[in-house]
Amino acid sequence: MTMTNMPRKAFTIHDSFAILLSRLEDGSVCSENVIGWGAPVPSFGDVTRARVATLGLNPSNREFLDIAGNELDGDYRRFHTLKSFGLTNWSDATTDHIRLIVESCLGYFAKNPYDLWFRSLDSLLSGIGASYYGPLTRACHLDLVPYATYRKWGVLTSTERMNLLDASADTLGMLLRASPVRYLILNGKTVVDTFKKISDISFYKREMPTWTLPRVGGDGVKGYSYFGTVREVADIKLPRDIIVLGFNHNIQSSFGVTNKIKSSIRTWIARRVS
Repeated sequence: MTMTNMPRKAFTIHDSFAILLSRLEDGSVCSENVIGWGAPVPSFGDVTRARVATLGLNPSNREFLDIAGNELDGDYRRFHTLKSFGLTNWSDATTDHIRLIVESCLGYFAKNPYDLWFRSLDSLLSGIGASYYGPLTRACHLDLVPYATYRKWGVLTSTERMNLLDASADTLGMLLRASPVRYLILNGKTVVDTFKKISDISFYKREMPTWTLPRVGGDGVKGYSYFGTVREVADIKLPRDIIVLGFNHNIQSSFGVTNKIKSSIRTWIARRVS
């Protein structure tokens, strides 16, 4: 049963985990590159409290694996897995298991977050008085696809990417509908383009000269901002307009994103968020 065909009731984050786990078992998520023994991650941080959410592609494999490819364990573990629960299949997960998975997501930034990735994005939120961390925790991070993969998103086949998006985009819509999120910040052109495919948004695109990435012997890579409002995601109608801000450079992986450019993006976000 798809999310859009579910009986009408108050949707909870617990529901999203149960549905996403079931899709790991029923074949909806069909890719050998999916880390199927790892729990899905619909939210990094407390989406039930967040006013602003950043949006990326999908969880990094480093959320589950160390640099040598071994499963994180003990104090290094970030999220639950079949091994951590002593389960063979996700179909054996109980309500208590799902509760623990939810807690690991909502409390992600208070434990062992992947700071190498998240600190760069968090710095963009300081201008609006929000942060993933500490007393200013009014932000969370969401992904278009909540399933971690062994290989990076851009290396997956187009069929794999489409299957993963089809299996989870509605959950993103449901999470946004149930949350207090008012602002969504999109990190990189791939996220912008993909979000446009699954929503009713129409972006106002503008060239930003101060965001140009420098290149030796060339004009550099132009920077663009994206602005719009969304009211529907993956056929899920939202109870309010959510303001969407985006930029074409991926803060973590685009070569040449300087501190000056980050500062300019931070200022632009602050001016757009009231």
